[in-house]
Amino acid sequence: MRTRLEHYFGFASRHTNWRTEILAGFTTFITMAYIIFVNPAILHETGMPIAAVTVATCLCAAFGSILMGTLANYPLALAPGMGLNAYFTYTVVKAMHVPWQTALGAVFLSGVIFLILTFTGVRQLLVSAIPHQLHAAVAGGIGLFIAFIGFRNAGIIVPNPATTVALGNLKTPATALALFGLVLIAVLQVLRVRAAMLIGVLGTMGVGILFGQVHWQPTPYNLSALRETAFHLDIPGALHIGAAEIVFVFLFVDLFDNIGTLVAVADRANLMTAKHTIPRLNRIFFADATATILGSLTGTSTVTSYIESSAGVAAGGRTGVTAIVTGLLFAVSLFVAPLLGAIPAFATSPALILVGGLMLTGLGQIEWAEPVIAIPAFLTVTTIPLTWSIADGLSFGLTSYAALEIFTGRAKRSNWMLYLLALLFLLRLFFLHRA
Repeated sequence: MRTRLEHYFGFASRHTNWRTEILAGFTTFITMAYIIFVNPAILHETGMPIAAVTVATCLCAAFGSILMGTLANYPLALAPGMGLNAYFTYTVVKAMHVPWQTALGAVFLSGVIFLILTFTGVRQLLVSAIPHQLHAAVAGGIGLFIAFIGFRNAGIIVPNPATTVALGNLKTPATALALFGLVLIAVLQVLRVRAAMLIGVLGTMGVGILFGQVHWQPTPYNLSALRETAFHLDIPGALHIGAAEIVFVFLFVDLFDNIGTLVAVADRANLMTAKHTIPRLNRIFFADATATILGSLTGTSTVTSYIESSAGVAAGGRTGVTAIVTGLLFAVSLFVAPLLGAIPAFATSPALILVGGLMLTGLGQIEWAEPVIAIPAFLTVTTIPLTWSIADGLSFGLTSYAALEIFTGRAKRSNWMLYLLALLFLLRLFFLHRA
């Protein structure tokens, strides 16, 4: 049985083993476990019961990650998306005064549209339309993005009204511990320790416990709370003409965030073909769309692929077993979610910073001497972290690439999907601006 599983997941061809995949799954889970608490905290502001959303978050992350690993065989974990949950709460519900039940209905409709686009091959065409020269730029931009998140969460970088950002107080206990974790993981990586990320996170947390910097406050929690949000979505309300823009934004933000994350993780894991295509793309999108539909039915915002999967890839994860392990840990979290609150940001931030650095290696593949490639690549790399959005970075990069081709007479009929995609990106920016 074990040999058959190794053959199914392609352990030999991807040069991996059970130990590496399991450690990678743990690493991915630890770096994204924050979503178990952050997502409910955000959606709770809509009036949704926090305990119910916590259960829905764990359930959807478990289902989506396991489905991704089993069906698509990729080390890509899924969970309710950051950014999308903020749009759900602060724009749709609080600003537009849409009931959270109707907003969930809009999430459901976007999931159904995802499935239709997947079965018709449209989503696959959209991914293939992105020039492979920009793949490395997307990966590099996302690397800077998650490194920036790590620096911010660690307190190494802090807001500053005069300069936007500045160096934080390195003497504060949490920041000092994050710096310790940064050095620990870096040393382990130099020594070629495969579990460097996991050991670094747990080791930093252990030191934090010794110095009294890990605080845990249990909160009331019960799995039966899911009944307060499950199947409470209002699909007829979402079908109202006024909800069309909401569905549009859910659809496009998730679509383009997924493209960026997928390209970055697949490229980092060396899972792309020689022709710069991604195998089993329809299965990847099917898992994503199905998880989004389940999320709307149980009571959470759009489920999407997580860039923190790169932490697992950096730890050696190359197959779907990594995602399955991450999903199983989310399933376990259904019963012990309050305990995971003890994992502090200062322990996970160093992993995010160094994973971001590892993702910059592909930038050397870009033809920086060729302006038609270099300019879109530069815009992609810089705008992803500066706009705090993978989708926005893709928008700038792809539309500038299409514009340069058109205005310099290099446009080809065979690239019609590229130009259509660029137009859709512009429409997305227009709608998001209005929102």
